[in-house]
Order: sequence, then structure tokens, then C-alpha cells
Amino acid sequence: MADRLGDHASVRVVDDRARDEAEVVVAAFDRLSADAVAALRAVTTEFGKPIVLVTDRIEAGGLAAAVDCRVVAILPRSAVTGTRVADSVRLAASGGVGSPSELLGKLAEDAERLHREVLAPRRSSGTGLSPRETDVLRLMADGFDTGEIAVELSYSERTVKNIIYAVTDRLRLRNRSHAVAYAIREGMI
Repeated sequence: MADRLGDHASVRVVDDRARDEAEVVVAAFDRLSADAVAALRAVTTEFGKPIVLVTDRIEAGGLAAAVDCRVVAILPRSAVTGTRVADSVRLAASGGVGSPSELLGKLAEDAERLHREVLAPRRSSGTGLSPRETDVLRLMADGFDTGEIAVELSYSERTVKNIIYAVTDRLRLRNRSHAVAYAIREGMI
């Protein structure tokens, strides 16, 4: 990345020996995991400079943590060019990028718009679960196993397994327990 930035006259890349002279830190991670957030916190503590983050994936809770670590711009790693990074660095150095609270506000607005325009129209009911899925999750929460759920709802065991798979896959949940916990937490059942 340093070789791409060095081509831009208004950006000077510094190494570890001259890091106190840096005005902006560029951090790149494949994904913004808990380890990456810990590294960002260490950089924030050591330098106290704005950070331009380059990453393709942000894990749950990572966005708020990134903003807390003075991340002022996030660029998708897959679309990074020297010019895009240089422009973000210049903007961050000039203070042109919004403050963390403004960035969070914009992110919240985008999330709300996405929910309203994309996710809400796709839901089959107010909970996002079909009546069949809700019934299966309720019985799972009551401790029923697959066979008992099939008998109770007059479905085949295969149908119950397919419903459970569909819910866990669509909501990106790890297993049945996670599905029940998620449904209860979100008020779906």
C-alpha cells in the first residue's frame, strides 16, 4: 500500500522511525475482528491520530469500536486504489472527515434507510418469520426435540429439519440454541 501512496505528491509515507511525524494512520485488515479492534485501540492510544481503515468485512460491534478508535474513513479493501486512499488520507489530515459522532449518525441514517427500503418489504410478517417457523421455534424453546415437534405440528421430521435449517441459514445463526435465543431476544416468539 505504501508504494501506491508514494506516487501522490501531497501524501508522504513515513516508516516506524518517523511515525511521530505522521498526521494520519492507515490501517488495513482482511476483516475487522476483535483482534483488529484491539490493534486499532493500541494505535489510537499510541498515536492519537485519525485512522483511515481499509477492510472488506466488519464483524458485529466492530463499527462502533472503529469509530471510537478515531477511524474517520472506511474503504473496502477490494476497491482500494492509491488515489482513493490518498484522497481519504488528505481529507482526514485536513479534518474534513466528520467527527465520530457525525460518522455514527450517518451510519445510523444509512442503516435505517436500508431497513426501511430493503429489509422491511421482504419480510413475510412483522417478525420476519413465517407462522410455521414461529411455531417450530416456540416448540424448540419449550424443549421439544425434532420428533416431538413433528408430532405436535403434524409435519414430517424432514419438514421440521428443513424449517430449522431455513431459519438458521437465513438469519445466519450457528445452531438451534442460537436460533431460539435470537428469536426470544428479538421478540419473534
